[in-house]
Amino acid sequence: MFRFIVRRLVTLVVALFAISVLIFMLLRVLPGDLALVMAGVNASPERVAHLRVELGLNRPLTTQYLDWFGSLLHGDLGVSQMTGRPVTVRVAQRASITFPLIGMGLLVALGIGIPLGYKSVIARSSRVRSAMQLIAIIGGSVPALWAGLVLILLFARGTGLIGILPSQGFPLDAWQEPGKAFVSLLLPALTVGIIVGASIMRYTRSALMEQMSSDVISMAMACGYTRKQAMLHVGLRLAMPQLVSVIGLTFAEMITGVMVIENLFALPGIGSGLINDVGHRDLIAVQSELFLLAAFFLVIGLLVDITHRVLDPRLKG
Repeated sequence: MFRFIVRRLVTLVVALFAISVLIFMLLRVLPGDLALVMAGVNASPERVAHLRVELGLNRPLTTQYLDWFGSLLHGDLGVSQMTGRPVTVRVAQRASITFPLIGMGLLVALGIGIPLGYKSVIARSSRVRSAMQLIAIIGGSVPALWAGLVLILLFARGTGLIGILPSQGFPLDAWQEPGKAFVSLLLPALTVGIIVGASIMRYTRSALMEQMSSDVISMAMACGYTRKQAMLHVGLRLAMPQLVSVIGLTFAEMITGVMVIENLFALPGIGSGLINDVGHRDLIAVQSELFLLAAFFLVIGLLVDITHRVLDPRLKG
C-alpha cells in the first residue's frame, strides 16, 4: 500500500506540473489583451504599453511562468490584475459557497440514488422496477437549467406556488449567519442532487444487479439471510468499491456542473467567478483558478484510488 501511494503521489506531482504548463500556454493564445481591456478602447498606444510594463506582460513567457509557478509552490496564487486583490482571498470566498453547495447536492443525490437503486433491484413487482428505471432515465435526462427553473416556479419566494425558499443571491456576510446561508443553497442543492441522484441510482442498480447474479448472494441466502438482507448486508458491501469510485468522480465533476446552477441562482461561487474572470481576461486569476480545479480533480482521483484499494482486498496483492 505504501509503495502504491508513493507511486500515485509521484504521478500526481508530474501531472500537476504538466497541467500548469498547459494552462499557462493555452491562456496566452487566447485573443485579447489585458492591458487594452484595462486601458479602454480609446486609450493611447503609450498608455497601453505602460500598462503592459506595469503588469509584467512585456516579459518573456518563460519568466512569467516561472514567477507564477514559484508563487504556487509557496501557496501564493498571485494578485488579480483587474482588481489588485489576492486571488487566494477571492477563491476562498467563492469556495465557501461552491463546496457547501456541492456537498449538500451530493447528500441529496446519495439520499435519492442509493435507496432507489437498491429498491429497483429487490422489488418483486415488475411494475415497480419499471417505474424506478423510468425515474432514473427521466431524472438523468433533465437539463440542470430546466430543473432549476421548475423548482423556482414551485418553491421560490414571490414567484413559486409554494413560496418558502429564496431563489436568488447569497448573504453578504456569508456563513456568519449559517441559517440564511444554508437556506439560500437549498434550492440549488436540490437541483443538483436530483439530477446527480438519478445517475447514482443507475450505477447502484447496475452494481447490485451484478452482485445479485453472483453466487455470493446465493451463499448468503443459504446461510439464513432473506433476499433483501443478503442484498443489503452482502451485495451492497461488495458493490461499495465500485460505488465509491463513481461517487468520488461524480463529486469532482460536480464542480464544473454547478456553474450553470450558480448563474441561474445568482450565487457568487467558483463557476460564476471563473466565467467573469475569463470575460475580463484576468490571466493571473484564471490560470490560478483553473490550476486549483485541476489539482482538485487529481486529488479526488488519488483519494478514490486509495479508498478503492482499501475496500477491495483483491487489489492489495
